[in-house]
Amino acid sequence: MLKVMKFSLLIFMVLSMNLIGQYSKVVDKANYPFWLHLPNDTVIAKGAPVLIFLHGKSLAGKNLNLVRKYGVLDAIDRGMQIDAIVVAPQISKKSSWNPHKVYEVLRYVIDNYNVDTTRIYVAGMSMGGSGTYTFAASYPEVVAAAISMCGRINQSNPCTLAELNLWIHHGKRDRAVPISESYKAVKMIQKCNPDANLKFTVHPRYGHSEIARVFHQKEIYEWLFSFRKGSSTQETETIETSQ
Repeated sequence: MLKVMKFSLLIFMVLSMNLIGQYSKVVDKANYPFWLHLPNDTVIAKGAPVLIFLHGKSLAGKNLNLVRKYGVLDAIDRGMQIDAIVVAPQISKKSSWNPHKVYEVLRYVIDNYNVDTTRIYVAGMSMGGSGTYTFAASYPEVVAAAISMCGRINQSNPCTLAELNLWIHHGKRDRAVPISESYKAVKMIQKCNPDANLKFTVHPRYGHSEIARVFHQKEIYEWLFSFRKGSSTQETETIETSQ
């Protein structure tokens, strides 16, 4: 009887993993090691979207487990269902995000899984928010939509970002990266295209680390996944939340 119960539990665990997706560490396949989280087989069979998560400076290093501390993977660990292939690379300390190395990670996923290449997304926080700007601007023909949280825009050509579906988040109480950096980004993008599909959300009560809570909101994933490459709702919107 005990053996039957153990076998039943094993079957349940296997079926549950298939239902909610699977994690794996991928190393030596690209210039960055990365976490790979697969959705259930049904999503893969139809052609899965890909969401790239770029972490901030505090998660850099050689311990890939750090990348699950906050962000998209943390949201998944807390029960968020994301019907996409999620990739979360890690950079080494004292380095910054290289968009071409991020693309190598994406290329590995495209070459090895059934991917809907019209639905590639990127999101990042802090240094990862800056990396989001850089990656999206470097590969505008690839990115369907992007979310940048408390990042710095260092673009020689911000007009490329004005062609994208972009949602910027920043906390008013951020002392590490002042909110002026996001206002700067918004101003530069709107100067290029006043009708850019740009959303800017200000969180009055959030500091630098608290903004990570936004990754736990279903709304941001619904917004991201509503876009395919070439689609846009053509709206410019600034929102101030109660958070």
